[in-house]
Amino acid sequence: MKINIHEESGFLISFNPLRPLCLCVMKFSKNYLRKNYLRLMMLGFKSMTIRHMIENMNEIIQSLFKRKSVRQFQERPISPEEKTLILESALQAPTAGNQNLYTILDINDEGLKRSLSVYCDNQPFIASAPLALLFLADCRRWYDSYLAAGIQARPPEKGDLLLAVADAVIAAQNTVVAAESLGIGSCYIGDILEQEEKVREALNLDEYVFPAAFVLYGFPTKGQIERVKPGRPPLSYIVQENRYRRLSEKEHRRMFLEKGAIKQEEEFEEYIRAFYERKYSSEFAKEMNRSAGRYLENFGG
Repeated sequence: MKINIHEESGFLISFNPLRPLCLCVMKFSKNYLRKNYLRLMMLGFKSMTIRHMIENMNEIIQSLFKRKSVRQFQERPISPEEKTLILESALQAPTAGNQNLYTILDINDEGLKRSLSVYCDNQPFIASAPLALLFLADCRRWYDSYLAAGIQARPPEKGDLLLAVADAVIAAQNTVVAAESLGIGSCYIGDILEQEEKVREALNLDEYVFPAAFVLYGFPTKGQIERVKPGRPPLSYIVQENRYRRLSEKEHRRMFLEKGAIKQEEEFEEYIRAFYERKYSSEFAKEMNRSAGRYLENFGG
């Protein structure tokens, strides 16, 4: 595979010597190419599926590849029309049995946003987000519908919760894609799982309701727009056929190298150890697991 960049036009041209008549061309900014050339090489454009996708890249695919988390927002507000479109996009998401097993909380109270910024591991930028939506896995609404119909229904159990979480997260991602198409950035806040007692009280969460996804939205600052999106691992490390298998130690090392997390394999131990201490064994991770356990206590089965 040979990849060339035409500096004047900003086009990336890839040529597959095994298929000399197949040429794929995609327009990138020269700045993007300079920053992501190695990443593009690692992606390789090796498969004809990828080549065909890039050759016929539409705005939705471009948006998915371009999108990255935004943690600094302009003071520019999101218009009511844009907000409504984002919210309506959630309802167009796939949903189990057309049940819409979620409730969306529009967190527009400034005091409440400040409180949540503290509960979510002290992240002040949460309070500055023009739009903050909390997607709740809602097992209460259908349960109440059953009761209203005179059915002696069993209480929601863990399987019901997992299904509702999937519904809520899929709906949340629909809003993220919709927002990106409008030039509005977004950021998921996983720390909403922490501080169960405080979050439940602040939001009046029912015992059969679970905070599945907390998403912030706003127009990104210039610095956020120019920030390089972190690399992703090649598909070969993520996609497996038919049955699950654990990656070998060698594959682990190569995966982090090829996604750009480390520059050489010798850095693997140091990188993983630092990540472990910063994320997996951190105080906030311990609090998240304690808090999540509290939420799960309400779901039997």
